[in-house]
This record gives sequence, C-alpha cells and structure tokens, in this order.
Amino acid sequence: MGTVTLGVSIAVPEPYGSFLQRKREGFGDPAAHGIPTHITLLPPTEVRADALPGVEQHLAEVAASFRPFLLRLDGTGTFRPLSPVVFVKVAEGEAGCTALQARVRAASGPCARELQFPYHPHVTVAHGIAEEAMDRAHAELKDFSAAWTIGGFALYEQGPDAVWRLEREYPFGTQPAGVPRQADLSRPPAPAS
Repeated sequence: MGTVTLGVSIAVPEPYGSFLQRKREGFGDPAAHGIPTHITLLPPTEVRADALPGVEQHLAEVAASFRPFLLRLDGTGTFRPLSPVVFVKVAEGEAGCTALQARVRAASGPCARELQFPYHPHVTVAHGIAEEAMDRAHAELKDFSAAWTIGGFALYEQGPDAVWRLEREYPFGTQPAGVPRQADLSRPPAPAS
C-alpha cells in the first residue's frame, strides 16, 4: 500500500502570494519554487493512499462548519534560534486559524497528529538559509501588510519532485453531499442538558 504526503493550508491570495514567493526566492530559499505562499493548518503529513477519501470527507466537514473571517498580515517575526525561520506575522485572524487547524488535526479524525512546536499561524518567507539572508528577509518585509477575508482552505500533495500541488479546495460553509451540517466549532460548545 503506497503513501502520500499531504498538507492543508490557507493560500495567500494574489497579488500578495506571488510577491512573497518571489521575495522568498530572492532571499535564496531553494524550496521557494515548490511551496505556494500559505498559512499552514496541517504540516506535511504522510498518510496511506487509500485513506485519502476519508481525509477529503473530514476536510469537507470541517469547511462546512466554518464561516469566512478577516485575516491581516503585518510585519515580520522569527522562530530563531529555536527554528531557522523568518515569517510574516498574522496580525488579525489568529484565533480563526488556530480553531481551524485544531479541527483539521482533531484526535478523532484522519489527520490527527502532534506538532513539533505549538501552533503559531504565520507565512514563512525564509527557511534554513544563511543567517545574513534571514536577517535581510526580516528587515525587507518588516513593513509588509495585507488583508483579505478567508473563505476556505485547500489540500495539497507533495510530489516526488518536492513541489506542493493543489489537490482540492474547501470553501467555508459549503455543505458536502450526504453529510449533516456540523456545529460551528469556532465557538465554545453549548453545555449539555
């Protein structure tokens, strides 16, 4: 039985996505060409190929339970020295991203997994490159700002060439056929009677 490497993320829309990807390439990040600009919800995760229909059903159910929310990027941050990453900060919409990734990775679902570090929504603009280039990324994008309304997320698969390709998009509030509408889990559950 074969496996596939999947990731779930929120795409950064145009013109911001291409701009940040070009900047990442310019900083010398060799992975930039194969990674669309995004906010991660599920990091690279290997699953059995025959589990893919269950993953897709789960993601459709998660998307059906969310409503669009505002997301704003503003300025830069870094995970150094813990991890060699410079990123654009999520200044608004962090709670929505956090709730969404928790539902995607729910222990009861097919995407359950532990994270290496606590979840912190961000847009990577430099990873694992020379310190001078990381410093340049941090400085050059410190005034970057963008805002848009997030209307869903997407499933990506990493190919043998290390390029991430869009497999399926999941718009918020879309009712998947044959699946009852889920509760909005971005809010605390109602107390049981």
